[in-house]
Amino acid sequence: MKLDSRPILLSGLLAAALGSASCAKSEPAALPTPDHREVPTDAASLRLSFAPIVRKTAPAVVNVYSRRMVRTQVDPFWGMFMGGGIPQERVAQSLGSGSIVRADGVILTNHHVIDGAQEIKVVTADRREWAATVLLYDPRADLAVLKIDTAGERLPALAIDDTTDVQVGDLVLAIGDPFGVGQTVTNGIVSALARSDMSSTSVSSFIQTDAAINPGNSGGPLVDMNGDLIGVNTAILSGSGTSSGVGFAIPAALAKQVVATALGGGHAMVRPWLGVKAQTVTGDMAKSLGLATPEGVVAADVWPDGPAARAGVGRGDVIVSVNGQPVNDPGALNYSVATLAPGASVSLVVRKVSGGERTLEAHLATPPDSPPKDQRTIDGRNPLGGATVINLSPAAATDLGLDPFAGSGVIVTAIAGGYAANLGLQPGDFIRQINGQPITTVAELVSAISAPANGGWIIVIQRGGQTITARVRG
Repeated sequence: MKLDSRPILLSGLLAAALGSASCAKSEPAALPTPDHREVPTDAASLRLSFAPIVRKTAPAVVNVYSRRMVRTQVDPFWGMFMGGGIPQERVAQSLGSGSIVRADGVILTNHHVIDGAQEIKVVTADRREWAATVLLYDPRADLAVLKIDTAGERLPALAIDDTTDVQVGDLVLAIGDPFGVGQTVTNGIVSALARSDMSSTSVSSFIQTDAAINPGNSGGPLVDMNGDLIGVNTAILSGSGTSSGVGFAIPAALAKQVVATALGGGHAMVRPWLGVKAQTVTGDMAKSLGLATPEGVVAADVWPDGPAARAGVGRGDVIVSVNGQPVNDPGALNYSVATLAPGASVSLVVRKVSGGERTLEAHLATPPDSPPKDQRTIDGRNPLGGATVINLSPAAATDLGLDPFAGSGVIVTAIAGGYAANLGLQPGDFIRQINGQPITTVAELVSAISAPANGGWIIVIQRGGQTITARVRG
């Protein structure tokens, strides 16, 4: 994690180092309904307590501990005195929080809390420890669903409220285990909605809150005044690594979708695709497009014969709303699609570049998976030995969290040491040429790399906006 003087988004740091899912809103007695929003008007109102909500929700909040073995390379100099430079293994641990969302032990948390874990332990509010298994994890949304074996015991559970009733100014509670001190409750308000430019996930539309969130709170619930889960606390914006009153929670609508997929037997999320590369409308762009104010997103690129193209969306068109909800940046557009299922129909309000506003109906699909991945790990004595490569398609790019419009060709997805590591290859690199031969498929790469030309290889790599040429002797 890079630290500088500017505020930074911290999500991984929030995991501090060291029946069916209920979607209906609960109806607690003597608690205000969501539509009953009033500012306290007298001293008696100010003495009201959150204790009834805490008593209802806190028993369903758990601590999540994960352990994994990591290998670290000893510095070559100190290696002379400490094992001769042989990689050393150590146990890495992380602490986060979670919510029991089904009484038989189904638990919702963040993916970064359990990422790479070889052992996961859950501690319930009554201090009992349980071994947990992963039902599903979704790195794109930074969510994971765990299961503990309760042997038939029914545990306290939180209802998931996936309605769109949340409003800026609503009172909320954040519950978790910050810094490992024990279960802690903080309160605040919803500071903003649809924060989608935080870049910690690729399908994000965060609820922003000023309720204090700190390392260890990751995966814990953000609850409303009905005691329902409306978000999963996942990140903070901070210059110090601790709460500055700007925290972010993944909305319950996305969490509900992940839980439902896990309970339906799915082991990976399959999300729909609209087939549009969107760009935020700036003030200058609004003027050039003839818009009174900057609103909507420009379709900077449209995938040929994709759902948007078939619906009539063209390059330069401005998408104003999806299913009646305004979209003002690419993240909001991605989120509005991500909470739906492949095959679903969506209503798009579009201002055509040719003039006029139209309502179009698009039928969502999964991203195209052509060409097939053809994943291979290159072996042998050649510069790419140890690199795992695939053919890039929109489906593969989506799985990797890359731009589906990044292009086609052969891309490196992993480096397992070897010659590729010595060459400096990185995941995300495109292999464009080998010895002057254009590389468009994995099969072409394997053939071209099998033997050196004139005693060596000339490899052209594209990394971001740079083109790198490497010359390697045979």
